[in-house]
Amino acid sequence: MKFILITSAVFCATIFTAQTKQDSIKQKNIQEVVVIAKKPTVENKVDRTVFNVANSSILSGNTTWDVLRMTPLISIDNNDVIKAEGESVTVYINDRKSVFTGKELKEYLRTIPADNLMKIEVITSPSAKYETTGEVINIVLKKLENEGLKGSATFTNSQSTKNSQYSNLNLNYHRKNFTQNLTGSYSDNTSVSKTDNENILYANNSLGLNHSENTDINRTPSISTTSELELNDKNNIGFIFEYSKSKRNQNTDSYGSNFLNDQFQNSYTKNQYLTGSSQNLGSNLFYKYYDKVKNKILDLNMGINYSGVSDINDHITNFNTTIIPLGTRIIANNQEREYYLKADYSQPIGSGSSQLEFGGKIDFKNNVIPYDYLNLADNQWVFDNSRSNDFHYTDNLNSLYANFSKTFFKKLETRIGLRFEHISYTIKQDVGSIEKSNSYSTLLPDLLVKYSLTENYNLSATYNHNVWRPYYSEFNPFLLPGDDGTYYRGNMDLQANPSDRFSLKLGLKKKYFVSLSYFFTNHDYWTSYVVEDGKTISTPTNFDGKAERYSLSFNTNQTFLKNKLNINVNINANYADNSDFNTRNNLNAKNYITNFTGSTNMSYTNLFGKDINLNGWVGVFTQNNGNSLGNKTNIFHTISATKIFPKLEMEATLRLNNIFSKPSFDSTTYAPIGTFRTASVFDWYGVSFSLVKRFGNQKVKENTKTNVEKDSGGSK
Repeated sequence: MKFILITSAVFCATIFTAQTKQDSIKQKNIQEVVVIAKKPTVENKVDRTVFNVANSSILSGNTTWDVLRMTPLISIDNNDVIKAEGESVTVYINDRKSVFTGKELKEYLRTIPADNLMKIEVITSPSAKYETTGEVINIVLKKLENEGLKGSATFTNSQSTKNSQYSNLNLNYHRKNFTQNLTGSYSDNTSVSKTDNENILYANNSLGLNHSENTDINRTPSISTTSELELNDKNNIGFIFEYSKSKRNQNTDSYGSNFLNDQFQNSYTKNQYLTGSSQNLGSNLFYKYYDKVKNKILDLNMGINYSGVSDINDHITNFNTTIIPLGTRIIANNQEREYYLKADYSQPIGSGSSQLEFGGKIDFKNNVIPYDYLNLADNQWVFDNSRSNDFHYTDNLNSLYANFSKTFFKKLETRIGLRFEHISYTIKQDVGSIEKSNSYSTLLPDLLVKYSLTENYNLSATYNHNVWRPYYSEFNPFLLPGDDGTYYRGNMDLQANPSDRFSLKLGLKKKYFVSLSYFFTNHDYWTSYVVEDGKTISTPTNFDGKAERYSLSFNTNQTFLKNKLNINVNINANYADNSDFNTRNNLNAKNYITNFTGSTNMSYTNLFGKDINLNGWVGVFTQNNGNSLGNKTNIFHTISATKIFPKLEMEATLRLNNIFSKPSFDSTTYAPIGTFRTASVFDWYGVSFSLVKRFGNQKVKENTKTNVEKDSGGSK
């Protein structure tokens, strides 16, 4: 922690000196004084934390994915899984659910320049309106309202283990009642990682060790466009189109050894080569009716989303006990298709102290994972019909929801919501002609209550019942080789996992917020392992048993030196009780786990009066996920300086990423048959330089809508 304290001290000393110097300059002939109300960097509301990043130096040269990593309450693990307060999340963009998850979501958010961001909302207690399995992240983009053509161009070069480049062009045209946005980007990224695995099996006291080094090259062009026409002051129609295509080359070299009762058995080397491409396409046709006088909103959406991955993946293994190498080639052409129709309506009731919101959605998915297997024999690839397979997944998810909000005697705010979901799905694999169908309905209630004790003190309480459904590929039962000597297989019998969350939040003087939450589940699916035919296989598995988590957090946002210095601090203490869960599932893991996490953002505007903005971010996280427990605490940090050239309408940013310690992840997964430890080091470190050129009038309008859920929650 020394480097954090030293960095913070130098940061604060520098800006204090700068402020002293600037304030000592006498100003003459002041003709006019304009006071501008500026939103705090972080706002805390009853159901969400809002990270206001518009016009912040944190945006320059970054992508949306980079800023998301620095958002309070957010942590991202080595598998690019996003969590908020340790819980699973669903990502929305401008209140529209993103079709992407995992690495596909990461690559998509990398195509959105951070310069487009207005704010990021971390909705810890989402209403029944949201299609979510946990918490919600809503990414709100800027909306330019001024006439004519304007935009920006960004060029970024990053140096870590390898060199990477990123560039994008944003164009906006607005005339009278028509607005057209166009964003194009291109990235050429090379990332390097090293991973060590240690697998211990209880039954025969065997030990497997593996070390691998991976180089991943991605080249991704993308384009997105939004057309919006204002028919009159109440009616709007529009169309959103997004497309990206990525070419990928991955090379992994690994070596390993196996032991039995501490006696060496064999060793091996393995080489993995992957070449392929992926493409993502999203479309949305929308109509919006908004009566600002009566505060009535009708929002209709229909769209088609498509995602495809096509690649060739070779795995070649050489054992020291054999002369002939073993090899497998897997040819994949995965495709995901989604079709949906969605409607939302809200209006006040009576005098306006009550609000009713309701809506629904019809959603269809049709996905396929075809795999062609080839085996290496006499240096020739031979097709393996017994292992090649097409896996099909289709589902239909229909939902209805209603929210009712009411304020009593101007101090007590309430919201009650109920969401109904019915899903029917079919799983089919061609090999063996196996087909399974299932359907079930779920009721998801939520409750919000906030009482303002005084103008500066308020207390709120929320409750949410959630259900986490398996991702379609987690059903795929076909065996896939990994890079570390193990294998992966899905589970066709996976079931959905329900959970409940209660939280209390105390707001003090609109600056200090203390939250207490309780989360529990009696049924969950985590990663487990089995051994078949000498192969160690990881697979998602349902476990019964009660798992409980308690969380205490403190958050404050402070401004100093005439609002030039802004500091946000978020500290969390988490306690997990897995004793019942571990006992019932024969897991030799810790029953009680205590973690401390947190983050801080520091920004200073106009250093020395020279249009220089500074930003610093430090995040401390521990990787815990179900029966996978972190063995170390990760410390991430970023320091950046942005120089603004007003006359040239340009910005130059120098950013230092994790220069004091390289990010690494070290966790152990506990299964009934043994323990499986993974330690990875990534090249999320180095230096980057960005240039941003702007043109046209950059006046911004916040892209929001009036409703009780967004505007009445928490202190404003």
